[in-house]
Amino acid sequence: MPTYQTPLRDMRFAYSELFNPADIQALPGFEEVNHELVETILEEAGKFCENVLQPLNRSGDEEGCHFDNGTVTTPTGFKEAYQAYCENGWGALTTNPQYGGQGLPNTVGTMVEEIICATNMSFGMYPGLTHGAYNAIEHYGTEAMKELYLPKMVEGVWSGTMCLTEPHCGTDLGLLRTKAEPQADGSYRITGTKIFISSGEHDLTENIVHLVLARLPDAPAGIKGISLFLVPKFLVNADASLGERNAAVCGAIEHKMGIKASSTCVMNFDAATGYLVGTPNKGMQAMFVMMNAARLGVGMQGLGISEVAYQNAVVYAKERLQGRSLKGAVQPDKPADPLVVHPDIRRMLLTMRAYTEGNRMLAVWMARQLDISLHATDLVQKQTAEDFVALMTPIVKAFMTDCGSEIANLGMQVYGGHGFIREWGMEQFVRDARISQIYEGTNGVQALDLVGRKMPAHLGRNLRPFFHEVSQYLSDKQTDTRPEIQPFVQGLAKAFGRLQTVTGWLAEKGLSNPEEGGAAATDYLRLFALVTLAYLWLRAIEIALEKRSGDEALFYQAKLDTARFYYERLLPQTGALMSIIMSGCGSLMSFNAEAF
Repeated sequence: MPTYQTPLRDMRFAYSELFNPADIQALPGFEEVNHELVETILEEAGKFCENVLQPLNRSGDEEGCHFDNGTVTTPTGFKEAYQAYCENGWGALTTNPQYGGQGLPNTVGTMVEEIICATNMSFGMYPGLTHGAYNAIEHYGTEAMKELYLPKMVEGVWSGTMCLTEPHCGTDLGLLRTKAEPQADGSYRITGTKIFISSGEHDLTENIVHLVLARLPDAPAGIKGISLFLVPKFLVNADASLGERNAAVCGAIEHKMGIKASSTCVMNFDAATGYLVGTPNKGMQAMFVMMNAARLGVGMQGLGISEVAYQNAVVYAKERLQGRSLKGAVQPDKPADPLVVHPDIRRMLLTMRAYTEGNRMLAVWMARQLDISLHATDLVQKQTAEDFVALMTPIVKAFMTDCGSEIANLGMQVYGGHGFIREWGMEQFVRDARISQIYEGTNGVQALDLVGRKMPAHLGRNLRPFFHEVSQYLSDKQTDTRPEIQPFVQGLAKAFGRLQTVTGWLAEKGLSNPEEGGAAATDYLRLFALVTLAYLWLRAIEIALEKRSGDEALFYQAKLDTARFYYERLLPQTGALMSIIMSGCGSLMSFNAEAF
C-alpha cells in the first residue's frame, strides 16, 4: 500500500527561501498572508489529504464510478470526503471573498493542489473543474450571473465542468456542431453531444454548472463562430433555489486506463436551457480563462504524481534487499544489500528527485507571477508577469506532465516485478499519470502553442521576462569568484546559449517554412524547460552554499548534490535537443505518407 508524507520542508524552501514571500504580501489584499499563515495552511492541507484523501485513492481506483440510467455514483467514501473538503474550506481557498472565498494567493492554492494530486488525483478532478468554471464566470459572466452562481460554487454545493470536445472534434474546436438557439426570454436552447467531460455527472453536489461551447444560428464558420453558455443541471431560481431538471443528461461514462474514480462522461444536451457567458462568437476567449487555469492544474497533477512515486520508490529501494554492492558487501550481516546501493537504482531515484524538486520551484515561480499579473498595481510589473505566465503555461503543463509519467514509470522500475503488481500501488500512478499528457490540450499541442503563438506574439515580448532575467543573472554571476559555483554558472550559460541560438533559428526558419516550427516544437519545449530548471537549481545552489553548515546541513547538502546530478546528468540533454531541432524538418516531412 503506497504511503505519502507532505514535503513541507521543500515547499517551504521554494516559497520562502528561493523567492521572497514579501513580494506576495505586498500585493493588495494579501497583506495578512505571512510566512506563518502559509506554513499553517500547508500543514493542515497535508493532514487532511494524508488522512482523508490518500486512503481512498486505491479503493476509488478499484471500485470506480457507477453509471445507472443517467445517474453517476462516485466510489465509496468520496461523498463524505468531499463534504469534509468543503466544510474545511479547501475549495474556497483562493476564491473572491465577495462570493464567500478566502481570497488567498494562487501561490498557496498551487502548493495545496500538489498535495491533493499526490494523494488522490481522481478526487482532485471534481473541485479542480469547479474552480476553472468559477474563473470563467467571474471573468466573463454578468453581475447577476456571478451573484447567483458563484457563492454556491465557492461553498462547494454546486460544481462546474467545461464542455468542449465532441465525438468528431477534439483539438480542432472549429469543427464543433453543438447549436444554441436564441429564445424570447434571453436564454438559449443548447443541443448537441459532448464527450470526455470530467465531472459531468456525479453525486457530490446538488447542482452541476456546465460551461458549454456552441454555435449561434448566424455564427461565422470555424473557431471565430463559437460562443460560451452556462447550462445548469437543475435550473436555478432567482433566490438560488433549484428548479426543474434541465435537459442536460449523462449518456454514459468512459471506461478508462486511469483516474477511474473521476467520472468522465458523455453529455447529451437536448434543447437544454443555457445562458450566454461573455460576447457572442467570443466563446474561446472566455473558455481559455478556464483552460489556462486547468492547464496549470494539470501540471500540478504531474508534480503530485512525481512526488508520491518518488517517495514510495525511495522507501522500497532502502528496504528491499537484492544483490551486493559492486564494491563489496555494504551490509555483510544480511543476505543481500538494499537496492539503493546500486548505481542504476540511484540514477533513477536522483532523476526522479531532480525533476520533482525542480518542477516544484517552477510551479511556485509560475504561481507567484500569476498572482502578480492579477493583483499588481504597477502596470509594467503587471504586464511583465502576464507575459511570463503566457509563455510558461504550455511549458508547465507539458513538461511537468511528461515528468510525471516518466517518474511514475521510473518508480515502477525501481520496484521491479512488484511494481507491476496492483497491491504495491505503483502501477496506479503510472496509469493515472498518463492522461495528464493528453487532456487540456495534448503536450504536442502545448509545444505548438509555445512555438507558434507564445514565442512570436507581440514581436517576441512574451520571451523577454525570462530571457532578460536569466541574462542579467548570468552577467552578475560571471564575477562570482567562488569555485563551488562557477561550474554551475558555466553550465547554465552554455545551456542558455543553446536556447538563445535555437530560438533565433526557429524564428528565422519559421518565416519561410512553418513546418520547421511544428517539427521542432516538442523538442524546443523540453529544451526551454530544462534551461528553466537549470536557472532555478542554480539559485537553489546559492542558498544551499550559504546555509549548509547550519542546523539543517543535511537538507542543504542534499540540495547541492541533487543540483549537481541535474547539471551533470540531465541538463546535457540540451545539446542533443539543439542538434535535433537544427537538423530541420526534412526527415519528418519528406517521408512518403503512403509508406507509413
